[in-house]
Amino acid sequence: MKKIIVLLLLLPFAFGCDSGSINNRNPNIPNYTVYLQINMNLPGYSNLQFPSNHIVDYSQGARGIVVFNTGSGFVAFDLACPNQDFTSCTTAMTISGIEATCDCDDTVYNLFSGQSPGQQYPMKQYRVDINGSTLIITN
Repeated sequence: MKKIIVLLLLLPFAFGCDSGSINNRNPNIPNYTVYLQINMNLPGYSNLQFPSNHIVDYSQGARGIVVFNTGSGFVAFDLACPNQDFTSCTTAMTISGIEATCDCDDTVYNLFSGQSPGQQYPMKQYRVDINGSTLIITN
């Protein structure tokens, strides 16, 4: 009987775990396959080794990808404005310091979280895996 009670108590924990996926349900940004490898030992990417620095790569994502060092890890976001229709806002967001600004509506997003107060959707986030000094960005 004790085994059944223990099993019933542990069952919610087994099914309540997050798979590590990122929720990107944003109807404004199309889903493109993203696979980007960044070797931080290369001179063009070496500034990513320091907190609050970023790089931008326009070859992936809907409007390009910004990769940002938070100091405790790395985040990657799409540069398409998340709260504007993709076809009506055709420019990529502008990066300045720790902020990304959508030029279509002047909304400012924080690069640590991808959030902007009062906005429905955050910046579209991509998964970042670290393999030594190489970052692998995928969706």
